[in-house]
Amino acid sequence: MHAMQYDITLPADYDMGIIRTRVATKGHLLDAFPGLGLKAYLIRERADGSPVNQYAPFYLWTAPEGMNAFLWGPGFQGLVNDFGRPVVQHWTGLAYEEGPAAASAPRGASRRRERLPEDSAPAEAVARALDAHGRLARTEGVVAAAVAIDPRHWELIHFALWADAAPREAGDAFQVLHVSAPHRAELSRGRQW
Repeated sequence: MHAMQYDITLPADYDMGIIRTRVATKGHLLDAFPGLGLKAYLIRERADGSPVNQYAPFYLWTAPEGMNAFLWGPGFQGLVNDFGRPVVQHWTGLAYEEGPAAASAPRGASRRRERLPEDSAPAEAVARALDAHGRLARTEGVVAAAVAIDPRHWELIHFALWADAAPREAGDAFQVLHVSAPHRAELSRGRQW
């Protein structure tokens, strides 16, 4: 599993209805994309208490071939044409679980980034992250949860989809506008190593 996200931060007075319309008209185009475990079309808005207006899709890929096909294909190029080329963050998967609300359509998402301290042993930090992931995945209201790591920057990402709004204590909170999940069932459950 590979996790991927790009953040497109928009002006404070940006009409977020433009993003909602974009997702409503184009979101379905990835509903059958090869290798895509899931894509959550996420936004957060200043009007809801976020520090920024942001469009920040989050992806879980079953294999790098699907991610590469997307990044070098026409869909991503359309985004580049409209917003410029964003920094694409990506992480190697550590674990994925379906939560107690797995059958629900998610309305919220949370993302928490965690830098590993320079003096921490990577294996110990990852073991702690996996324990935290297990607790998160079992939380009432969680649809699905993933944890992944970027070993270049030694950054963990904790991601969850929620049946309702994501609790603020879970991290950055987003609204889910649409989910494309053609290969969600093929995402390996549990630890990825």
